This record gives sequence, C-alpha cells and structure tokens, in this order.
Amino acid sequence: MEVLLPLVLACSLLLTSAAPARDITSICASQISDFPQLNSSGLHLTLHHPQSPCSPAPLPTDLPFSTVLTHDDARVAHLAARLATTSNTPPRRPTSLRKKKASTAVDDSLATVPLSPGTSIGVGNYVTQLGLGTPATSYAMVVDTGSSLTWLQCSPCVVSCHRQAGPLYDPRASSTYAAVPCSASQCDELQDATLNPSACSVSNVCVYQASYGDSSFSVGYLSKDTVSFGSGRFPNFYYGCGQDNEGLFGRSAGLIGLARNKLSLLYQLAPSLGYSFSYCLPTSTSTGYLSIGSYNPGQYSYTPMVSSSLDGTLYFVSLSGMSVAGRPLAVSPSEYSSLPTIIDSGTVITRLPTSVYSALSKAVAAAMGGAKRAPAYSILDTCFEGQASQLHVPAVTMAFAGGAALKLATRNVLIDVDDSTTCLAFAPTDSTAIIGNTQQQTFSVVYDVGQSRIGFAAGGCS
Repeated sequence: MEVLLPLVLACSLLLTSAAPARDITSICASQISDFPQLNSSGLHLTLHHPQSPCSPAPLPTDLPFSTVLTHDDARVAHLAARLATTSNTPPRRPTSLRKKKASTAVDDSLATVPLSPGTSIGVGNYVTQLGLGTPATSYAMVVDTGSSLTWLQCSPCVVSCHRQAGPLYDPRASSTYAAVPCSASQCDELQDATLNPSACSVSNVCVYQASYGDSSFSVGYLSKDTVSFGSGRFPNFYYGCGQDNEGLFGRSAGLIGLARNKLSLLYQLAPSLGYSFSYCLPTSTSTGYLSIGSYNPGQYSYTPMVSSSLDGTLYFVSLSGMSVAGRPLAVSPSEYSSLPTIIDSGTVITRLPTSVYSALSKAVAAAMGGAKRAPAYSILDTCFEGQASQLHVPAVTMAFAGGAALKLATRNVLIDVDDSTTCLAFAPTDSTAIIGNTQQQTFSVVYDVGQSRIGFAAGGCS
C-alpha cells in the first residue's frame, strides 16, 4: 500500500517450521454451527484472536502489550497517511523481482533464517484459514478490512519469506494455477488495490507490491487459482503470489483483503455470494466467525456507510455521540464529525478526535470513583491499578448516524496492559478517527456493501 521500500534482493528457499505444540482448551472445539447469528447460506469461517491458543498461527503469548501498541500506532499512522495522500503525489515505482548470483543463495536446509524487522500487519489482525489450489491446501491468513489484495507466501520464494505455520504455497503443485499477464485488466487494478503501480517481469507476468508501514511489505506475481473454504470452491481467484515478504507477520501465510476494491475477496466472491460480509471478533479465550454472503438482517441496528473521496476502499462511518453511565459527553455534536472516521478490523485501540477523547477520559475517570490511577502506558494515558474485571466500570455507548449503537462492556472499555494495570482502550488523534477491534469484540458486525450500510448486534460470539 503506502510506502515503497528499498528491497535487498536475495535468493532463498525457506523451510518452514511446524507450529509449536500447545494445550488446546475446550474453546477450540467450537464449530461454526454453534453461532446462532448465522443462517444456512453464505460462507462461514472460524475466526481466531491473534493470541488465541486455538489460532493456526498464534502470536507469542509473552508478547509485551507495549509492542502491540507500537505496531498499532504504526498501522494508524499508515492509514492516516493514505487519507492524506493527494492526486498530486507522484506514483511509486515498484521494484522488479530478481535473483542474485547463485553464490549468494541461502541453503534451504538452514533452519535459522532471521526474521526481517518491520511493522506487523498481523499483530492486531484476526486469523482464519483459506484453501488454495487443486488439490486444495489450507493456509492460516490474517483478515484485514483495510486491505484489498489477498496474498500469501509462495515457493520458491526467490527473495525472502518469514517463517509461517505450515508449508509455503507451491504453485507448481496446483493444476489450476496461472500467472496473470501484464495485459490483464486485473494488473491495472493493482494501483487502486495497493496504492502502488504494477510492474511487468521480463516474462510478461504482472508484479504487485503491497506495503503496510515502516518496513512490512509483500512483492510478487499477480496470480489466479481456485480458492476454497470448506466445500465451497471458487475458480479464477486473483491474488498475490509473494516472493519477497518482509516484516514481522507472525506465523501467518499471508493476508485476506476485505476492502472495497475489485481485487478484494469480497468483490471477487460477490457474484456467487453477494456484496456483504460479517464477523464476530472474539476475545483470546473464545472463537468467532467470518461470514461472507447472506446474513440475518433483522438482528442488527444499522448506520450508513459514508462516501469519501479520501479513499474509496476503506469503510467510513459517522460517529454521532458517546455517553458514559447514561450521560452524554460534554462536547459539541460537531466535534464527533470533525475528522473522517473509519471502522477497521486490524486497529486495536479506537482513536477519537482529541476533544472527544479528553471528555471521555474525564467522564470515565470520574465515574470510576475510588479507582486508583496508574501511570500512562505507551499511548494510553488513562490507566488504573488492578485488572478491568476487578473494577467498577461505567457503561459506555458509542452512537452512530441512523440509530446504530455499540453498548460497550467492560472488556470493550478497558484493556489490561499487564498483571497490575488496566487502561482506557481509546486514544486521541488529530488525523483520522478509527473504530478499532477492542470496541468491536464479541459484537456481530455486518458490512453490507450492496445496501451501503454497517450493522451491529450484541452477543455475536456467544
């Protein structure tokens, strides 16, 4: 997407190590049929928290929350930079994929290939599984409403791959794989999908580049193959076959893009399933779902999708008010719309206009009475001693245009940052307001692009 990165090209074939053994709790036995919010049609997938023991590509359980916040801040800065980009910005020139001389090749039997540093797209993103190829092989993928192009790491990985859970996708093993030529219309679509222009290889194959922040990116060949989810198979699915994938992506194989673009998974499956998807983002001790296609419309309260000339692929909404313990915040209604607001599955901490955040912070602290304040933690400046479950936390409601509302539970208001500190899970911004995934956790959220609306329903993961 946003930042073109200088590539240090090397020739490497990576052996991926197996996922670490874990004690899988009973929550991992949950099935899609356990979710009453889903109807019998559509495509339903299990969704995992990035640090769930059930995840097919879990993040380390000892990952400091300060690291999560650092990556989250980089993601927010990246999204804000996208919206600040004007039509006068010169196009970025993607780098072609080239192998270095054979003498610099890395022996693919080496097990200690270092990870490249970079901003993670996977730290805040939830994980599901995608099948690709004929015969189909399943891959752990992060889900991202802020990205359009789906991509995954591909053998022979001529430049660099991070370690993932399970084997690399091998296009040579699929009877339905095809590289996409530079003349294809999908190659032209990459400019809008990734905010980087496409390139053309010497063999006339379309080259994509998707970048996500300081140093995370994927570069490879635009390809098509059959994608599968359970018994559903969809031929001629366009995606990126990554040959240079650098950054700390966790153990996922790649990314599923759900933004509003012709190359996103949503738009490619829409002729079969319709222009809508829904999810419930679970906590780390439960499972959720991602559903593409038909949903039960009567269960939701809706807010219109807001059209924006800033970025046609993101999902914009209009936050109209907030209340704490039933009392509206002491800010002018116009303050809520002072910044563009997007809803995003990969941002952890919700960002609010500074004046709104300040009023929220004061109201929550006042309502919590005798709770002892703790020092600020990273970007979070409203913190308390103890764990959220041990404190009396006021009800917080986020209201949206059209009458939709998120009535937040304690887990959506405060977030435990260590064993002795919990903080308000919001932060101020002067650029782009974002409804993050902590506030969305355990709600059913539907993105109905066909009817240009977003809906919320409580109890989605129960």
